[in-house]
Amino acid sequence: MSNPEEDQLPTSQAQPVTFADLHIHPAVLQAVSDVGYESPSAIQAETIPALLAGSDVVGLAQTGTGKTAAFAIPILSKIDTSNRHTQALVLAPTRELALQVAEAFGRYGAKLSNLNVLPIYGGSSYAVQLSGLRRGAHIVVGTPGRVIDHLERGTLDLSHLDYLVLDEADEMLQMGFAEDVERILSDTPEYKQVALFSATMPPGIRKITSKYLHDAVEVSVKTKTATAENITQRYILVDGRRKMDALTRVLEVEQFAAMIIFVRTKQATEEVAEKLRARGFAAAAINGDIAQAQRERTIAGLKDGSIDILVATDVAARGLDVDRISHVVNYDIPHDPESYVHRIGRTGRAGRSGTALLFVSPRERHLLKSIERVTRQKVIEAELPTVEDVNAQRVEKFRDSITAALSDPGLDLFRRLVTDYERDNDVPMADIAAALALQSRDGGAFLMAPEPPQEKRTFDDRGDRGDRPGRGDRRRDGGFATYRIDVGKRHKVMPGAIVGAIANEGGLNRSDFGHITIKPDYSLVELPPNLPEDTLKKLERTRIQGVLINLHPDDGPARSYARHDKAGGKPPTSKPKKYRKTQ
Repeated sequence: MSNPEEDQLPTSQAQPVTFADLHIHPAVLQAVSDVGYESPSAIQAETIPALLAGSDVVGLAQTGTGKTAAFAIPILSKIDTSNRHTQALVLAPTRELALQVAEAFGRYGAKLSNLNVLPIYGGSSYAVQLSGLRRGAHIVVGTPGRVIDHLERGTLDLSHLDYLVLDEADEMLQMGFAEDVERILSDTPEYKQVALFSATMPPGIRKITSKYLHDAVEVSVKTKTATAENITQRYILVDGRRKMDALTRVLEVEQFAAMIIFVRTKQATEEVAEKLRARGFAAAAINGDIAQAQRERTIAGLKDGSIDILVATDVAARGLDVDRISHVVNYDIPHDPESYVHRIGRTGRAGRSGTALLFVSPRERHLLKSIERVTRQKVIEAELPTVEDVNAQRVEKFRDSITAALSDPGLDLFRRLVTDYERDNDVPMADIAAALALQSRDGGAFLMAPEPPQEKRTFDDRGDRGDRPGRGDRRRDGGFATYRIDVGKRHKVMPGAIVGAIANEGGLNRSDFGHITIKPDYSLVELPPNLPEDTLKKLERTRIQGVLINLHPDDGPARSYARHDKAGGKPPTSKPKKYRKTQ
C-alpha cells in the first residue's frame, strides 16, 4: 500500500542519521525498511527520540513533512501487544485522516505480532467498531465526535491509556471540536505521554498544551514554501459555462498518467465524471456519499490503470496517495488557499514531477491572488488548447492506433476479409480502410469543429456568472432547505463549529452550506433539501460544544407553539413573527 501524504519520507536526500540510528524497535525498523525508507525527515529525526525518551512533544509542521510516522514509529516501538487494553489514542479531525493514520500504523507495525489498530469515525458501522473494541484494540484512531460517543456508551475504555496524539490540532479547533477534545482529555489518565501536532499555534492550542502537556519538547519545522517546487502550476482563464469544453481539450492534448479533478460539490463529482465517460475517458467519481468499499475499489482502479481520472471533492480525497497521479486539475477553484495546497499535493510525490492546473473565471481573480499570496509562488497563465491543437493530437493518436493494430495477431483474418472485399467489389484498399475507420467512430465527429469567433475575455470583465448561481437563485431553485439544530448563542457556538461538526459527521462538503443564523437557544442552517436517510442517521448523535444538535427540518413558528404547549404553558397571543423574535 502506498504511503499517505503525511508519511512522505524523503529517501534521496542525505540525512545525518538513518532510522537505524534512532533505536526504534527492531520489528518496526524492519517494517519501515520494507516500505523503502532509510532516512528520517527533519521532524521525525527530532520527534522520534523525544517520544522514545518519554517526553511530551509539540510538533509544528506543515502537511507532507512526515508527521504521522513521527508519532507512529515511537508508539509502535513501545506498545505492549500482549496487553489487550487500548494503550494509544490518536484524535484526527476527519474520517479520511483517521483512516490514513490507521493505515500508517498498520504498515509500520506489520512485523509486530497480534497488533490491533482500529479506526473509529462517524458514518461507519457501529457493529464493526464495537466488535473491534471488544476484541481489544491496542491503538484507536478516531474523530472526536465518535470517540465521545463510544465513551458515553461505555464501549471505549481509556483507563489504561499510555499515549495520546492530537493530529492536526488546529484543524480540530477550527472545526469546533475544542470542547470535545477537552472532554476526551479529561477521561484519560493523568500520567500519559501526549504528542500534539499542528501547522499553526493559535491561542486555543496554546491553552491545551499548557493544561495537558508537561515539559513538552517543541519541534518546529519551517517550510520555505507551501507547495512543492517539483509541481508545475498553471491556470487557464475560462468562463464557467465553458469549463467542460476546456477540460476536454486539456485531456486530449495533455500527456498524463493519471489525474485527479477537484470540484466543490458531491453532485458535481458525479456530473463531471459522467460527462467524461461519455467522451470516452476512464473516469470515476469519489465523494462523501460513496461507501468505503466502493471508495477502495475506485482507488484500486486508479492504481492499476483501469481508471485514469478521479473526480473528487476535497474531503473525499484526504489521505489519497497514488503514485500514478501526474496531474491535478482544479476544475472548481477552492475558496480556501490551504485547500489548494492540499489538492496539488496529490501529485509530485516522492520526488517525482507533477503538474497542477487551475481553471479560473474572470470573477475569481481574487481567489487566484490569495492562492499566490499564501503559497508564495506565481501561478503561470496557460493558453487553452486550440481546435487545431486538439485535431492534431487526434490525428496523431489515430496514426498510433494503426501502428499498434498492425502488430495484433488477429490481423491476418481481417486482412483476408478485406482482400476478398477488394477483389469482389473492385474498391480501392484506401477507401475500404477509410470506411472501417469511419465505422469505428460510430457516427461521432472525428475532428473538432472550428469555434465561432468570440470576444476575448480579460480579468477585468465582471459579467461571467455561469460558473455558479447566485445564493438567492440557488434557494429559489430548491438548492437549500432550512434545518434547525438545538445549539445557539448561549452555548457559545460559532458558524465554523456548526459547519465543521455537520460536515465531518455527515460527510458533507463545506459548499453544501448556505446561510447560518444563530439564535439564543437554537440555530438555523441552510443545507441541501431532502438529505439522504443515511446522512441524517450519521448526524443523530452529532454534538457541538458537547450538546446533541438534534438536526431536523425547520417548520417555523408552529413548532415553537408545540414546544410551548408541551411544556404546559399557554400559546402566546402575539403574532408568530413576534413570538419568534422573543425566543
